[in-house]
Amino acid sequence: MKVVILGSAHPFRGGLAAYNERLAREFIRQGHSVQIYTFSLQYPEFLFPGTSQYSEQAAPDDLYIHVKVNSVNPLNWFSVGKEIAKLNADLLIVKFWLPFMGPSLGTICRQVKKNGKTKIISIIDNIIPHEKRIGDWQLAKYFVNSVDGFIAMSDSVLEDLKKFDSKKPKAFSPHPLFDNFGEAVNKIQAYEHLGLEVNSDYLLFFGFIRDYKGLDLVLEAMADPRVKELNFKLIVAGEFYTDAQPYWDQITRLGIADKLILKTDFIPDDEVRYYFCAADMVVQPYKHATQSGVTQICYHFDRPMLVTNVGGLPEIVPNGKVGYVVEPNAQSIADAIVDFYGNHREFVYRDNIKVEKKKFAWSAMLDKIFEMAGGITW
Repeated sequence: MKVVILGSAHPFRGGLAAYNERLAREFIRQGHSVQIYTFSLQYPEFLFPGTSQYSEQAAPDDLYIHVKVNSVNPLNWFSVGKEIAKLNADLLIVKFWLPFMGPSLGTICRQVKKNGKTKIISIIDNIIPHEKRIGDWQLAKYFVNSVDGFIAMSDSVLEDLKKFDSKKPKAFSPHPLFDNFGEAVNKIQAYEHLGLEVNSDYLLFFGFIRDYKGLDLVLEAMADPRVKELNFKLIVAGEFYTDAQPYWDQITRLGIADKLILKTDFIPDDEVRYYFCAADMVVQPYKHATQSGVTQICYHFDRPMLVTNVGGLPEIVPNGKVGYVVEPNAQSIADAIVDFYGNHREFVYRDNIKVEKKKFAWSAMLDKIFEMAGGITW
């Protein structure tokens, strides 16, 4: 088949770009031809909360990436849409995660549909955003109306989608493994690479820091007297996408600076494996969520997880089998940490992960895409 993927890719960085590039490689592996259309301007600088949107790594030499989409220029949306339409692709795959992108992606899709051939399927991260803004519903609805079918990566998003559309085909397929960060290394290698003390254990909080991700909850848990007695430190690895000062103030108030290792810069792809392989367990104390790419990095590196009982996270992390599903509060998080270290759960959970992660193959996502495409008629 001839496939076009529309969304983030190099020169942009982060999980969205990594997902689209990995998806493209799976199509290629199965013998299909793939082109990616990514942004020339993704977010205007004043809307971007981090230090940089751009990757410092070289462009991948195995992917055909067009850097063309300007998210705020309507003339660009029409021209890019017409260009993709002329390709007469069998499939256009659009990753959607934010209503702000609704006008640009929705307009491009409308132009592509005019060729009468290309079926348009959107893989939905979120349809209702974590951080709500005026106009979100209308922008998301504009995008939804431009697509032929949807694949949600959590049941909660699938339910949200039904509020926007009741007729188009929709399916659930879990987020596949993020297996593009290299092979695992042993803990000692990871410690040495990161400059960590070898006589300590480590938990990991990983990813862009936003308020809904609950870093404040795990910091509060770190002050629990039972947790303070344990010989481990929490690595916080990721860039602040929110005001950092309340977190610094909390750390000072709780007196837990000696229990933390703060790596609050963007973590390049080639460094990711060292952080995960240094960790005994990865904590995701989200206050609300749909799904998380971090869980799929954990599965790739066989790392136990602590997640909260929100959104689609419990669907992916069987409680007591590969980690913990706890309530989103400091007490529950502390209880799980104490159980994890007190009862030496790491290697039992890691053995279970090796079995559980077989569910999350990229080929399963493509199977779902092809199944949906086969059922789309006009």
